[in-house]
Amino acid sequence: MEVNRSYRDIHPKFKLNGVGYNLEALKEVAYSLIKEGEQYERWIGNFLLDWLNPKNTIAVKTSGSTGTPKVIQLQKQQMVHSALATGTYFALQAGDRALLCLPAQYIAGKMMLVRAMVLGLELDYVRSSSYPLAQIEKEYDFGAMVPLQLGNSINKMEQFRTLIVGGAPLSDPLRQQVGTKSTRVYETYGMTETITHIAVREINTGNSHFFAMPNVQFTKDERGCLIITAPMISTEPVATNDMIHLISKTEFEWLGRYDNVINSGGVKLFPEQIEAKLVPFIPNPFFVASLPDQALGQKLIVVLEGTIDLHELENTLKSEGVLERFEFPKELYTLPKFLKTDTGKIRRKETIALLDI
Repeated sequence: MEVNRSYRDIHPKFKLNGVGYNLEALKEVAYSLIKEGEQYERWIGNFLLDWLNPKNTIAVKTSGSTGTPKVIQLQKQQMVHSALATGTYFALQAGDRALLCLPAQYIAGKMMLVRAMVLGLELDYVRSSSYPLAQIEKEYDFGAMVPLQLGNSINKMEQFRTLIVGGAPLSDPLRQQVGTKSTRVYETYGMTETITHIAVREINTGNSHFFAMPNVQFTKDERGCLIITAPMISTEPVATNDMIHLISKTEFEWLGRYDNVINSGGVKLFPEQIEAKLVPFIPNPFFVASLPDQALGQKLIVVLEGTIDLHELENTLKSEGVLERFEFPKELYTLPKFLKTDTGKIRRKETIALLDI
């Protein structure tokens, strides 16, 4: 890893939409994007100006998936270290072609720009949409998507040599589709506080464990939740609410969110694992949650968005036998619309409060 690279350096092979820029020229591009661009281009321009200013920190907004979104300060040099670690792990070379199809409003999009500037990638950018490859025929060495984008790009994903996917867990059907492709696809684990991913697992191999990026180690706390030690990107260990099975100091299996775990009759149930089993049988957006129950303490429920025949769904789940006895929902509910964060994640607690119970 080129630990001596500075955030003040723009790699000489860096290109943006096919054009190379030095520092001053890149500032002019940023101003132009802010003044004349569409919203997604203004986000790119604003980030570039923040990156190129003399400050050694940058303000980044968290996604709000586990609470109220907040603004935190990240060290630019630590973002450089994250970019270098990604380059090392995925064997990215100066001159490799990459695609930015995520919004530069959030850390995942910002880091694609940082990687390009630090590693010397030829980066193209497009509007962040559910179908990012709709108008693209070009081939790329590297890209990043969310699961929705990947699912809508299955027929074109082999335009990439390597893809990283994050923001939400992948469903089992999507994993199976990806596994038949030649593109190397990696599910990522990370958050804004860790400057995107600090662990990955290659989907094509069928491995259920996450492996640490360079210079990252794992432990867990008394709750069984992951603690991340990554001195190159965080001065302090990062405590999470993600329950894990710790395999080694560089390897773990993700079980689910601590704040989502359901204790039903003394049995711990992980909604995320049950949801993965249900995806093939439920066409609507849905999530697994719980409600208070006098006998069980908590009873498992499924909340669905939109219209669906709940009686027919219940019969299907019983006949398919995909759920263990304790995993079968006690109740099924529907709502016209879920409440979501800015990044599209379901606000579970607030949505459950909308139920007419």
